[in-house]
Amino acid sequence: MGVVSLFAELIDPVTRHGVVGRACERGLVELVHESPRSFTSDRHRTVDDRPYGGGPGMVLRYEPMRAAIDALRRRLPEGSRALVLSAQGRAFNGSFARELAAAPGLLLVTGRYEGLDERIIEAEPLEEVSVGDYVLSGGELAAAVIVDAVARLLPGVLGHEESGARDSHMDGLLGCPQYTRPEVIDGRAVPEVLLGGDHEKIRRWRLKHALGRTWRRRPELLEARNLSDEELELLAEFKAEADSSEQGSGKL
Repeated sequence: MGVVSLFAELIDPVTRHGVVGRACERGLVELVHESPRSFTSDRHRTVDDRPYGGGPGMVLRYEPMRAAIDALRRRLPEGSRALVLSAQGRAFNGSFARELAAAPGLLLVTGRYEGLDERIIEAEPLEEVSVGDYVLSGGELAAAVIVDAVARLLPGVLGHEESGARDSHMDGLLGCPQYTRPEVIDGRAVPEVLLGGDHEKIRRWRLKHALGRTWRRRPELLEARNLSDEELELLAEFKAEADSSEQGSGKL
């Protein structure tokens, strides 16, 4: 993976800690950088200029940004996906992360100030991607999010136990509740099914609660999902249990 950025130091920490840090140490993931300042010719290493048409802020110039992108392309495998972080872009999500993880490589371009000269995006071309409907000071933190999300999906990065948490039936759903020791604390007990050792019952319980949590918190995800017969059954079961619980507690 590679990033074109003015502030690589904002992205690098993701490669030094946790799952991605260990993957980098093992050589499973590599993150390289190019700075547009390396491709300037004036003594101030100027990478921005005033926008045509007036208005506040500055715009990143075509020449140094294009040169940095071209230099980084030469360092990455043929066929690498090239994206620019942009509020106007396609929403980044789990399915998009899997697309990127399947590519030979990944090139990310981060903006600053008022953004990039539009001709950079047209010339490359670059796919625009957004990590959310909000404004950041630059694309570096968004790029770090993508690096982390994609790196986790690369072969060998997650161990067997961790990869089990992403079984295909959980795809596109919010995660199910998780518990650890002790079994009872502050009068609250771990659900009995998780203590019994019946893997099929545990699988169904986790799927049911993933569906239920998604239904409660992110129903639009279920609307976009073609639920299987089992999922429809478990979701109906969750809703019935939720109704019964609310009636028993007096919440109607």
